[in-house]
Amino acid sequence: MSALDDLCREAGLVWVYRDGAGRMQEAPEASREAVLAALGHGNPEAALPEALQRATSRAIPAGVSVDWGPGPWRLQTEDGATLDGEGPLPPLPLGYHRITHNGWLVHLLAAPPRLPLPPRRWGATLPLFACWEEAQSGMGSYPQLGLLAEGLAARGAAFLGINPIHAGFPEDATNFSPYAPSHRRRLNILHIDTGRPLPETGALIDYARTIPAQRAALEAAFAAFEGSEAFDAWCMAGGAALEEFTIHQALSEVHGAYWHAWPDAVQDPANPAVRAFARENGQRLRFHAWAQWMAETQLSDSQHRAKMAGMPFGLYLDIAVGTHPHGAETWAERGSFAQGVSLGAPPDLLGPSGQRWGLAPLRPDVLRATGYAAFAQTLRAQLRYCGLLRIDHILGLERSFWLPDGLPGLYVTMPRDELLAVLRIEAQRADAPVIGEDLGTIPDGLRAALDAAGVMGCRVAMFERDWNGTRAFLPPEAYTPTALASWGTHDLPTWEGWRKGRDIDWRAQLGEVPDEAAARQARAEDVAAFDALTGGSDMAALHRHLARSASALVAIQGEDLAGAVEQANLPGTVFEHPNWCRRLPLPLSGLISAPSLEHTSAIMAEAGRIP
Repeated sequence: MSALDDLCREAGLVWVYRDGAGRMQEAPEASREAVLAALGHGNPEAALPEALQRATSRAIPAGVSVDWGPGPWRLQTEDGATLDGEGPLPPLPLGYHRITHNGWLVHLLAAPPRLPLPPRRWGATLPLFACWEEAQSGMGSYPQLGLLAEGLAARGAAFLGINPIHAGFPEDATNFSPYAPSHRRRLNILHIDTGRPLPETGALIDYARTIPAQRAALEAAFAAFEGSEAFDAWCMAGGAALEEFTIHQALSEVHGAYWHAWPDAVQDPANPAVRAFARENGQRLRFHAWAQWMAETQLSDSQHRAKMAGMPFGLYLDIAVGTHPHGAETWAERGSFAQGVSLGAPPDLLGPSGQRWGLAPLRPDVLRATGYAAFAQTLRAQLRYCGLLRIDHILGLERSFWLPDGLPGLYVTMPRDELLAVLRIEAQRADAPVIGEDLGTIPDGLRAALDAAGVMGCRVAMFERDWNGTRAFLPPEAYTPTALASWGTHDLPTWEGWRKGRDIDWRAQLGEVPDEAAARQARAEDVAAFDALTGGSDMAALHRHLARSASALVAIQGEDLAGAVEQANLPGTVFEHPNWCRRLPLPLSGLISAPSLEHTSAIMAEAGRIP
């Protein structure tokens, strides 16, 4: 066994694996060396002793009784209290603590053993960008969430789910994917309602027109802003992290959206040139702080409206699996992210050719060394505004698929138990159930670990089949109770699109369907089989099937209620398909008053999902 093999194992690399198509894969030595370099390891012979030493300083999750053996220890709790002692630790309060013993520092995560399962309820999901009103046009705004939540609450819905609303790239009108953000702890300013209508764009959002129009509207609103004590207090509370974000945004206005193309002097936030820029551009920093404050204020108000209308959860927010490698988050926190690699996925049903997402992964070793602060802060930033949280690609808590530049990928093991402990701490503090998107290739033991933690999964009706036997669609009573059931996701065809084979149309255009006739025949057979199971071919039969499922939560897709045929995103494409551009066929007022929503509400009431 070579030093390279030993170092790969100690660093958590898994280079021999089975892909989503069932084929065994082995990443070449060059891929392993590149991933090790991204984790901060150089020559294997020299790096192995240091890696072994790092392994002795690990976080200990909740529920572990620890006897530190001989010698004193010092415990510092999250609230700053210090306790000295020897032997076993006393019971710890919920939160993040640190202990030093014999010169070692260890992070202690005191988490509840399991999150509670929510009662049987239903809600709706839709892309915020796709929402519109006749008078406002453009794209969806934060206040429109409150309007829609009130309309859904009147029909007995318990939650309203949307796509990620992380900060994007206002300086690049071609980069608007909600799953490739600039910063996951800041908000997207495109959804701020300034009181000025955005340009009419038809069935597809024209970001090249919408983004400049929104920027002009924000600049005008800021020019009229006279300041407030509430805003000043908010800025003070934001501290250095807020200031760094505003500096990045102001630098982007001068040098472009992506920091890797900036002058060397401003690529590092610690460079004196960055501080000089901040002093000289205070008003631009204030503008970007104000925009974030407006976004937070409007989003918080919509969550308040949802709760006041009777929604037990209110907003259901989504966290993207990663962040853009050259955005605000990586600029400010360079050392937390692996460089020269991208998150992605091996070939599977959703991506027959595999996927390279162009997202920077967090380094597991840095996460451990910093007490998982970045992960906790990202969770907290979303839970501040919602009562139900979705984590995209929760498989990343177990392992992430890293692809070095120009090379095949491999898996990197993540500290699953510690990350789940952090998740339980933050979810309990927010009193919010958590949904983990667990589609695709699932590592052994992950679903059991998620269930033990009280993290719910996703059950997508088009994939709920007896895959090891007849391949028949599963009846509703066979669905997992600890899950959210839905027809599809943003990466899958709508109800009408699936029946019409629109996803097959798109894949055929891309040359990804070897036998189109066979694919269409198989789809026709699937449609007939699903109709036979549900007892009908209309959307009401689908929703009755979901309502009767054993899953605790059911999500009805707003696109289906509005009669949409096309899906929001086609995985594996960038410009080949109009991803993240499609507006709903109906304005929000039309959706709220649609007969399809009234019928769905009656179905949910009949199934006992409305108290």
